[in-house]
Amino acid sequence: MESEESHAPDAQWARDGFARGGVARETGQMNLDEDLNGDRLREECGVFGVFNHPDAAAITAIGLHALQHRGQEAAGIVTYDGRRFHSERRLGLVGDTFSDARVIERLPGHIAVGHVRYSTTGETLLRNVQPLFAELDAGGFAVGHNGNLTNGLTLRKQLVRDGAITQSTTDTEVILHLVARSKKARFVDRFIDALHFLEGAYS
Repeated sequence: MESEESHAPDAQWARDGFARGGVARETGQMNLDEDLNGDRLREECGVFGVFNHPDAAAITAIGLHALQHRGQEAAGIVTYDGRRFHSERRLGLVGDTFSDARVIERLPGHIAVGHVRYSTTGETLLRNVQPLFAELDAGGFAVGHNGNLTNGLTLRKQLVRDGAITQSTTDTEVILHLVARSKKARFVDRFIDALHFLEGAYS
């Protein structure tokens, strides 16, 4: 049987705060469906990605336009050109931002991930627009998430207690922090580490 240490981002941190499978050991009752300021990402969002194409951003913008029915509150695209990441995230419809050729020109690269956001409660804030991006010690990492992490609030509270500084109120940011804490050497293994802690339905 695989040990807890083999997939935990940090073995001591996992022992102190998490049970196997990613559920925090909390005292008392906690409503796992509780929202952070009423602004959790819902299942109705849309995610689109392109790999190894010189017009990755433009194609992603077209893909997001086709997914506009999945989210009308905000849209974002992150690209990678082999050296740097580039990000454009705005409130509003896809066409409000990404129909402008100047915006697409600011997103060079052959890899892109895009996201359209929909939430059922709470206000929409620019800091919650995805994809979220962070510079980690292993390099840049962008994530766009569609779904519902049922233990997202529990994980977030544990991370904050352990010193994590959060920038948004979405459960997606938890993924960034879990990847950052992983001790695995390869980036893909760090991501797999993080997934071991997540519960719910997501893509």
